Amino acid sequence: MSEGPNPLAVRRRLEERYRQLAAARQVRPAAAIITRFNEIDGSTLGILVSVQLFTTVIPLIIMGFSYLTGFADNASPGTVFSRALGLVAPLTDHVRDAFGHSSGLRSSWTFVGVAGFLIWVIPMGTTIAGVFAKAWRREQFGLVGKVWRGVAWFALYLAMIGFRERIAFGGDHHGLLRVVRFVASLIPVWIFWSLTPMLLVRDGGRGRKYVVLAGLAGVVIDGTIIPIAARIVFPRLLNGWDELGPIGVAMALLTWCGVIGTAWVVTACVGAVLWERSAPSQTVIESQEDDLT
Repeated sequence: MSEGPNPLAVRRRLEERYRQLAAARQVRPAAAIITRFNEIDGSTLGILVSVQLFTTVIPLIIMGFSYLTGFADNASPGTVFSRALGLVAPLTDHVRDAFGHSSGLRSSWTFVGVAGFLIWVIPMGTTIAGVFAKAWRREQFGLVGKVWRGVAWFALYLAMIGFRERIAFGGDHHGLLRVVRFVASLIPVWIFWSLTPMLLVRDGGRGRKYVVLAGLAGVVIDGTIIPIAARIVFPRLLNGWDELGPIGVAMALLTWCGVIGTAWVVTACVGAVLWERSAPSQTVIESQEDDLT
């Protein structure tokens, strides 16, 4: 018969974990986040996520916009990106020309056509689940668990995009009201990034109110910094590659997907560090105790 875990050894490892956690909380937050990012090889994960973003999210946004506009001849999926990025003429015209008209996608709105894009949801969802498991230092779910949780996460992501778009850009508003609508559009972003670790991380619901606090990382990074930076950087990217035509637009989108993908990995790291620093020590240790027995 195999012997059970040595209680004395377990106790020593537990005490060591408490000491390590206390020491980690003394490190500056920025240094702790950078360390966690490097620990999980965040640069490589960011590149992987960016490629999956480009091949999954953008095609689904294009197809969804075309469907909602009834595949109209005078509608272009480029309108979505131009509005989100705050583009003005002549860049808006270049983007609209690059994406063509919604009517050209009518033939792709079939089960096989849409499934060809939806199939990429599975690897993207499992990748995001792996990113958060590593950043939060938890054991990953099995294959089935990662698949259904990743797909559910992606569905929540698309819903969040839809709500944020409707709140921020629903109607023609200017001045203070536009700022108010932008701030209001951060609410679904906060809810989404608060639910993300609960869904993708093993025992992610422990210390729930602190997980909600960690969701603010998504509000700051994905909801505020990324959109503002996009309105500053993306037009310059398009201007620099304007002479390349549609290829230049694609290159700009791929580059920006790289920024978003890396930002998502950083969001996972920031949220994890915030949670570990704000949640009770016992909750943190018990959530990460897989190696104690």
